[in-house]
Amino acid sequence: MSENLRYWLWLQRALGEGAHINKIISDFGSVDNLYNSNIIEWRMSSALTSKQINKLEQTDINTVDEIIYTCEENGWSIIDFDDIRYPQRLREICNPPCVLYVDGQLPDIDNLAVIGIVGTRKAGDYAIKVAHIMSRGITECGALVVSGGALGVDTAAHKGALTDGGKTVAVLGCGLGTSYLNENKSLRDVIRNNGALVTEYPPFTRASRTTFPLRNRIISGLSVGVLVVEAGVKSGSLITANFALEQGRDVFAVPSSILSVDYAGTNKLIEDGAIVATNPLQIVSTYSERFSTIDVSKARRVEELLTDSTHLSANVTPTKDNLAFENMEESRAQRAEHQKQMLSLTGDLRIVYNALDESFNHIDAVIEKSGLTGQRVIAAITQLEIMGLAESASGKRYKLS
Repeated sequence: MSENLRYWLWLQRALGEGAHINKIISDFGSVDNLYNSNIIEWRMSSALTSKQINKLEQTDINTVDEIIYTCEENGWSIIDFDDIRYPQRLREICNPPCVLYVDGQLPDIDNLAVIGIVGTRKAGDYAIKVAHIMSRGITECGALVVSGGALGVDTAAHKGALTDGGKTVAVLGCGLGTSYLNENKSLRDVIRNNGALVTEYPPFTRASRTTFPLRNRIISGLSVGVLVVEAGVKSGSLITANFALEQGRDVFAVPSSILSVDYAGTNKLIEDGAIVATNPLQIVSTYSERFSTIDVSKARRVEELLTDSTHLSANVTPTKDNLAFENMEESRAQRAEHQKQMLSLTGDLRIVYNALDESFNHIDAVIEKSGLTGQRVIAAITQLEIMGLAESASGKRYKLS
């Protein structure tokens, strides 16, 4: 964190998430100069409205100390706008977040080809498979996949990126520590251990229908390109695509059936000039000269990726109740799917699954019981977590989910 952290937190509390701060900071030179200016200087600035000035005046900077303490207690990082870890790519959008709250380790965003993958929560089987194999193929070539951690396409994208030990970033529409979307808790745990959970919302901020559109600008802001897999004409995914265009990012779209009126948004994007994407190579080759981390020789055909991914289940088709912002019990269909996955395990996955039990055990105990090498056990546990069959706790402890 930078020495200006408290000022950035104060500014965010005063103006709220999504405020256009670049012009304000440009006028005052720095956030600490803004804080130390008097109300007359604030009123002289064309960057501040009367409403914003009132909020700045009424916000006590000492209230941010509780946020800092909470994050320290939970092991969460706060990356403010002046922090060297703050992605330059994100600084350049018109309304960058004052701070990012991070659970995990944020990858080196500016030196990676970051691809945002978005789509509907109510995804069909086609979209689930496409999001998974595109994400897996993109990650295998050295790119980083960012998505929103929601059900449907988001979940499939994260799981595809994690499949072979890859990393991914989930940008959340709520604060860290909330119980939003318990169905995806095990997935968020895996993402935290193999990438990062990121949000601009203070800890324990509940999700709402207003937080997600703002979240979408961060997904596109971190990315060099955004892939839309399946989306309705008025969906949040198209909001992300519009942000991407405004921010000068590339927009890719996977064609949908012309008979599917519900998901005509991607075809509309293509009509409007989005780049058609039918395999991972089309996307990563766009950035192979710009980023040394991209290796197009590792690109695999869709048929090969699809065959290699049949053992994974996205577990992401939501019901109406799944889409509410409350905790919901796992549905009967999900439990049946869980059982089906367990019975389909083979090889290392079956061995490690049998080495786990209902209580948390240290990884060393699991390794000893399985008889496999540590590397093979960790790889298998990661897969089991992605499938929702295992879960982790602090201290490298694991148990059956």
